[in-house]
Amino acid sequence: MWTELFLTPLVIAFTLTTGFILLFLLTPLFRRSVWRKEKRHGYKKAISRLGGVAMLIAFSFTLFFDTHLVLTREFYGLLFGSVFIFIFGLWDDLKELGWKIQVFFQVALTVFIFIFGMRISSLPNPFGGVWIIPPDTFILPGFLLLFVWVFLVMNAMNWLDGLDGLCGGVSLITLVTIFLLSLKPEVYQPPIAILAVIGIGVVIGFLFFNIYPARILAGTVGSMFLGFLVATLAVIAGTKIATALLVLSLPIVDAMFVLWQRLREGTSLFQPDKRHLHFKLLELGWSERRIAWFFFLVTALIAVIALSTQALGKFVALLLVSCIIFALLFFVDRKIRLKERQTTLKQ
Repeated sequence: MWTELFLTPLVIAFTLTTGFILLFLLTPLFRRSVWRKEKRHGYKKAISRLGGVAMLIAFSFTLFFDTHLVLTREFYGLLFGSVFIFIFGLWDDLKELGWKIQVFFQVALTVFIFIFGMRISSLPNPFGGVWIIPPDTFILPGFLLLFVWVFLVMNAMNWLDGLDGLCGGVSLITLVTIFLLSLKPEVYQPPIAILAVIGIGVVIGFLFFNIYPARILAGTVGSMFLGFLVATLAVIAGTKIATALLVLSLPIVDAMFVLWQRLREGTSLFQPDKRHLHFKLLELGWSERRIAWFFFLVTALIAVIALSTQALGKFVALLLVSCIIFALLFFVDRKIRLKERQTTLKQ
């Protein structure tokens, strides 16, 4: 039973992803000398950005033809939302779009999945039970809550896609966490576990070609699709938002720290730059491989905590982890400023 439910879709998703990536890498039709004007990792502008396309197609195909899944409205919302990401993301990968267009797209995407019935109907109460959000009584607040969640996760994943393997590795750990949580006796949601394991398959297939040195990048399609997948799985499952938020606390807190810095300095909130933690560690002399493993180990450790705690434990863990990450970000930022000051004095 386990083989049919989980191993088969895992193998199919993995095989399709690697097959599509090999097709994109080996076929001259899909090669480009320059993909777009890159502001964060321009030295990789000649590397194919079709990794996300391979993941998205493989995931959608495996999901649609899985005989153990009943395609509900929410699942169709996930599928058609992925098509939406494919169109917009590929456009952005070929010609980098402005932040206003990207925000408009994410609002439109949230409206789309909201129409397909995706709702954040409850939130875990740290002190026991859940807070129920009436699905039809407060439509606008419910939509705004969904938008904030999807926007936060999608952009945290997108901003992670600055170094090889980073976005894929963190996504993989998060999906494995959702998969394991879905199989716990007190939760037991096999459909969510199947969706998560399909996601695991496509990410593993992608990482074979994306771990440093990368031969293919996730691109906007890939980073946004992975963020969208994690965000929507947490919503569809109903009780996994706290878990996903905790597991993704490192990239999310980093994103909030960068937004705070931009607000403080009066710069654009969405203009790409190199303020994120992985770029700062790179500036301090860390290798891409070392940075990736640092993110993987921290995320995996937090995932173990998330799987081992209940609502109150997750709430306390989130507060503690966020404080530790903020302290780390302040420390690294101070070292960067000190290094820049010393460089200026030497000149």
